[in-house]
Amino acid sequence: MDEQVSCTARLWRWTGGNGGTWHFLSLGGEPAEALAATALMRRLEGLGRGFGSLRVRATIGDTTWQTSVFPQKSEDGSAEWILPVKAAVRKAEDLAEGDETALTLRF
Repeated sequence: MDEQVSCTARLWRWTGGNGGTWHFLSLGGEPAEALAATALMRRLEGLGRGFGSLRVRATIGDTTWQTSVFPQKSEDGSAEWILPVKAAVRKAEDLAEGDETALTLRF
């Protein structure tokens, strides 16, 4: 992991058909471009991951964890990446749906 991006994003909630909920941060703009470039290079090197995901070390406040980010299209059609934020992180950092959240990703 030698790349790093920092940004702020709003925490949002998605509810699945089975009633389960997940919380995410959507990353667009320059952070999304850096993630996409790294994911492309890794695919070209034969190191691609499922669903086009990219393994990252995420930090919010004092909490750091290993996870993956996933590519998707935003509502306006531009490329973005989504970062799942697990309950333990939301609790440790006192985060709720709608909160603007500063984060750093290393990949």
